This record gives sequence, structure tokens and C-alpha cells, in this order.
Amino acid sequence: MTKIVIIGDVGGCADQLSQAVASAQVDPDTVVIQVGDLIDRGPDSSGVLAIVRQQLEDPQRWIQLIGNHESQYLGAELFWPQRLPDEDAALLKSWWLRDRLRVAVAVRTAEGEELLITHAGLTVDAWRRLGAPVTAATTADLLNTWPEDILRHERGPLWAEAGPDLYDSWLHAADPPPFGQVHGHSTIVDFRRRTWRCGERVRQRAVVDWEARHTYTRISRIRFIGVDPQHGRDGAPQWSPLVFDDATVLT
Repeated sequence: MTKIVIIGDVGGCADQLSQAVASAQVDPDTVVIQVGDLIDRGPDSSGVLAIVRQQLEDPQRWIQLIGNHESQYLGAELFWPQRLPDEDAALLKSWWLRDRLRVAVAVRTAEGEELLITHAGLTVDAWRRLGAPVTAATTADLLNTWPEDILRHERGPLWAEAGPDLYDSWLHAADPPPFGQVHGHSTIVDFRRRTWRCGERVRQRAVVDWEARHTYTRISRIRFIGVDPQHGRDGAPQWSPLVFDDATVLT
């Protein structure tokens, strides 16, 4: 068992990532999981990649997931107007080819809760396309075999929107979710304005940690945790990674 620190979307904000890394490194037994979207929007995507490059020298302590922004440089269509320098694009491609970028990881908390961690979350439809696996660990293993039709889908684990795609799909499903999830990519609130950005059915099931910038939504007693801090162009003035003490990485 170890401490697991989950860092949400970074979006080119190197200073915010550096602070989170410094805090995590205080404990030598910590494993960091970053949920993707390292690049774009913020002021220093190259600086972010340099930090992660150093951390990936110890892949047992840093697990890097892929976001939709990274996928642009791995065969997907380019959608962000500002291009990365060629050396940064090549770095991302090398991580992908060397299995340093994953699609998913699964963890078990000290309380026995199994959680699937992806960039945007796994909708009911995507879960069924995988064969409806019953554990988070099996689901992560299946996603990490790179099923292209699921990854490139607009409601797949790199692209699903938290409220209308992810949570609503499970709220309307015939069966309850088999395991919990942690995701970035989007959120059901506007942290700067402290307002909601979801339907009433989701809002009734959700609570928000406004300081840490996390959301917790319960569907049939299963937790969905959103960790996108909405750094924007300049970085959030206050936020925290999600921390699980005495947890276990399952994949």
C-alpha cells in the first residue's frame, strides 16, 4: 500500500504542476497519476513536458495517462490552433511508443473501493463495447490495448463530457456502475464563478470541494470523482491534487 496522488488536467501551466510535484515528492512512497491534457492553453507546455520527462525516469512512481490534447500528436486530427514544437511532439510520440503513456489505470483505496482512472471517463456505451467488464482493473487492461474505435469516439474515454455524456449515461443505464471512476477533461461546475454546469439530476447527486477543485457524484452508491481544476490560461489560484492514503495500484 502507498499514497496515491492524482493530478488533474495541467493545460500548459508548468508552475502549478511544479508545485504539485514538489508536494508529492515529500513522501518517498508516493505514486503520482496524472490524467492527461498536459499541454495547450496555458503559458508553458514545453515546461510541463520537461517536468514530466524527468518524473518518468522512475515509471514506478509516475503514471502518465493520455488526454485528448496529447492524442493530436499520436495520429488523431489536430484541433488546437497552436502547435507544439517538433521536439515536444516527438517526445509525446516516443512516450506512446514506449508505453509511457497509458489510457487507463485502476486503483483500490484503503476502504476497498475500486476506481478506474481515465482522462475523460468511461461512458456506458464505451464500457459495453469493451464487453462490460466487472472490475476496474480488467477495464483498464482492456483500454490499454488501444481499441482505436473507442479512443477516437467523441464520447470515448478521451472526449466524454462529464455531465451530458458520462454521468447521464450511467444515470439512465439499466444496471448500476460496476466500479467508481476518477476523470479529468471537464467538470460539472464553473470553479471561478462557483456555479453549476449540469442538469438537476446530476446536481442532486453531487458535492463540490471548491478549494481543492474536485467534484464527487454518486450514482447507485458508486463514486465518480472529477479532478479537472480548470486552470485556464493562467492557472488556478487555489487547487489540490486528489490524494488516497494506503491505496494500491491494480494495473
